Amino acid sequence: MTDTLQIDRLEKRFTSHGRAAFRGISFSVGQGEFIALIGPSGCGKSTLLHIMAGLSEPTAGTVSLNGEPIARPRSEMMFVFQQYTKSIFPWKTVLDNVRLGVKYHSGASSQEMEKHCLEQLDLVGLGRYPNYYPYQLSGGMQQRVAIARALARRPKILLMDEPFSALDAMMRVELQDLLLKLWTDLGLTIVFVTHDLDEALYVAQRVILLSASPGTIAQNIAVPLPYPRRQIETRSEPEYLRLREHLFRNMVAQVMAGRADVP
Repeated sequence: MTDTLQIDRLEKRFTSHGRAAFRGISFSVGQGEFIALIGPSGCGKSTLLHIMAGLSEPTAGTVSLNGEPIARPRSEMMFVFQQYTKSIFPWKTVLDNVRLGVKYHSGASSQEMEKHCLEQLDLVGLGRYPNYYPYQLSGGMQQRVAIARALARRPKILLMDEPFSALDAMMRVELQDLLLKLWTDLGLTIVFVTHDLDEALYVAQRVILLSASPGTIAQNIAVPLPYPRRQIETRSEPEYLRLREHLFRNMVAQVMAGRADVP
């Protein structure tokens, strides 16, 4: 598997208090791989993802894409934020929100652009809603709009920061399955931050567990569960249950270690 993203000895230290969010983070993400990042609150998961996206600078270390250092956002990578209510514009229609993903980055005609954006809405199951406004949609549908806008740029990599954490349980499982379908059909590479162990195990090929702050890599484990995955069957498999217990024990250990370090 060809390495797409390479994270090498990454560290982030905040000048306001001098404490490191994480340090010594090194791992690679192969082309077409689905990676989940988990860890206790405050371990730097979201900060790490922002640096990978070129939205923030590290204190030390590098992130490279196909051997080229990342110093700014790249067209090959799109970021899907946790708070969809703040990432889509309430005064614009669904179609116009998606169109913003390509409006200033495409030489296509308005008709070609509209056709392309409608295709992305079809991909995420919103083909009947192009003229709706966000307030007319459920939370899960609004996050689908954000995903469609990201897909409109035809990215090779999606970086997703707890994109389903604000949704109810049933909507989460629907979007987990949608994401797995998009990953398979479009050949995407996905780095997915979540605080939910079950979600991480269900969607990812590999789970990276960060330690309590300052975050380091505590576990980097493969998830050898077959695809396509199914909500009931996959979560009932002995290997899933074994990995869940293993990760849960390690997560609890990291949380307790973090509390012990608090003065």
